[in-house]
Amino acid sequence: MIRLERLTKEFDGLTAVDGLTFEVEEGEIFGLLGPNGAGKTTTVRMLCCLIKPTAGTAFVGGLDVRKDAIEIREMCGLLPEAPGLYGELSAYRNLEFYAKLYGVPRSKREENIKKLLKMLDLWDRKDDPVGTFSKGMQQKIAIARSMVHEPRVLFLDEPTAAISPEAAKVVRDFILELKHERCTIFLCTHNLDEAERLCDRVAILNSRLIAVGSPSELEKSLGLGKTEVHLERVSEEIVRAVEKLDGVRDVEVSGNKLLVGVRDPDEVNPLIVETVVGHGGRVRYVTRTPHALEETYLKLVREGESG
Repeated sequence: MIRLERLTKEFDGLTAVDGLTFEVEEGEIFGLLGPNGAGKTTTVRMLCCLIKPTAGTAFVGGLDVRKDAIEIREMCGLLPEAPGLYGELSAYRNLEFYAKLYGVPRSKREENIKKLLKMLDLWDRKDDPVGTFSKGMQQKIAIARSMVHEPRVLFLDEPTAAISPEAAKVVRDFILELKHERCTIFLCTHNLDEAERLCDRVAILNSRLIAVGSPSELEKSLGLGKTEVHLERVSEEIVRAVEKLDGVRDVEVSGNKLLVGVRDPDEVNPLIVETVVGHGGRVRYVTRTPHALEETYLKLVREGESG
C-alpha cells in the first residue's frame, strides 16, 4: 500500500529525512518511532503530498507522490499534530464541512458523520461548538474529520498526545476497529507502550532508517526482553535447571518470580514451564516483561547515534 524508495528531504542543507526505504502492507497498523527531530512528521508530510521530496520518491496505493498528489490526497486521511478545527462550528458542522470538501454525497455524509461520532462517544455533543470541548474531545473530532471520507490510508501524528487516559483508550479502541475494516494506518507516536499494543510492525527512525520489523522481531534480533515465570515458590533446584536450558541467557530471582532472559520466547518458554514443573514447581502464570519495545527502541537509537 505504501512504498518508500530512498525518500529524502533537505531543508537549507540540513537532511531531515535520509534515504528511507521500506514498505507498509495493506490493512497494516504501521508505527513510525523516533526521537524529536527524527523526521517522522516530515515523512508523513511527504507521503500526504504536502511537501515534495528532495530526492527519492514514495508510492501510496500505487501512485507516485511526485506526480499524483491530488489522487493521493483523495485516498488519504491525515490527523496532524494540531487539530485545526473551527471552534465556532458544532462538531457535526465541522465534519460536514470537510466531508463536502472531499465530495462525499449528502446521504453518505450524514451516515459517516453519525457513525464516527458514535464510535468516539461524541454523538450527544454533536450540536455543541467544538471551541467548548476539552483537548481530548477536540482530538477525537479531528480523528473523525480524517476519516469522514472513508480513506484507504490513514496517517495519525501523535493521536493520543496530551489527552486523558480515558480519551486515549477510546482512540486506541477506535484505531483497532479501523483495522478490522482493512484501513491501512500509519502511526507516528512517542508512546512506545501504545506502539507495542497497536502496531503490527514499526520502523525506528533518526533521520535515516535504523530498523524495521514487528516489536517481537526487533526484540529477538537484539536478544532483549525477559520471560516472567510466577511460581508459588522458587527453589535453587528450579533455578539451576532453568539456567541449563538451551536458549536461556540468564536467570534472576525476584520473590516468587523468575526473570529469564531468552533468545526466542516462542521456542524457549514452553521448555521453561516444562522444566519448572518437572522439578516440583507450581506455575501461576507466565508473561513477558513489560516495556520490551522501549528497551529495544532505546538500544537501537543509541547504536544509531554512535554509528
